Amino acid sequence: MPEKTPATQKFIEIEHIKDGVVYLKGGALRKVLIVSGVNFDLKSDAEQNLILASFQDFLNTIDFSVQLFIHSRKINIDAYLESMAKRKETEESELLKIQIEDYIDFIRSFVDQNAIISKSFFIIVPYDSGALPNSASGILSIFGVGRKKQITSAETEREAHNLEQLDYRVNQAIQGLGNVGLRSVPLNDDELLELFYNLYNPQLVEKRSAEVNKK
Repeated sequence: MPEKTPATQKFIEIEHIKDGVVYLKGGALRKVLIVSGVNFDLKSDAEQNLILASFQDFLNTIDFSVQLFIHSRKINIDAYLESMAKRKETEESELLKIQIEDYIDFIRSFVDQNAIISKSFFIIVPYDSGALPNSASGILSIFGVGRKKQITSAETEREAHNLEQLDYRVNQAIQGLGNVGLRSVPLNDDELLELFYNLYNPQLVEKRSAEVNKK
């Protein structure tokens, strides 16, 4: 019998996602911020210099590494075209119906020949925790007495500490990017799942996009 192909999950370093935090298999934590864009080319020389200086100050201020990446994707306009088709069905004017149909045909033809690409900007804020204690101290640990309770308590305390440190870094990043004139917000669980799904399935079109200006 042919060997089974290993599951995709085995090659992904993500253990699970909870409360907007990406837990990696090695115990490290990550939060992903979606960042608003700025049209740098439309700025004056003075504004461009100010933006560059502010971004340099941001990088010099943080004492941890961050990862920046741009996610490009093809926009799915099927829902929009379907809404236009429904609009045509409810339109009473025959002239407007013809115009709507021509408009739908034009948009569909244009997109077929010129894919509409949108770009989203992200910054990943990391926190790599140290190893958890794996045994209880003292002579009673030889017999396993109190070991499970102490480990559980240590894990809970360590996780709370790690999450606090991660949030501190996230707030630093948000404030620093704000000084550059960029708005950034952390992705929630659903947005993270969708982002990773699309990153690992680039051949598919995203269902929807995360919004920077969400409430």
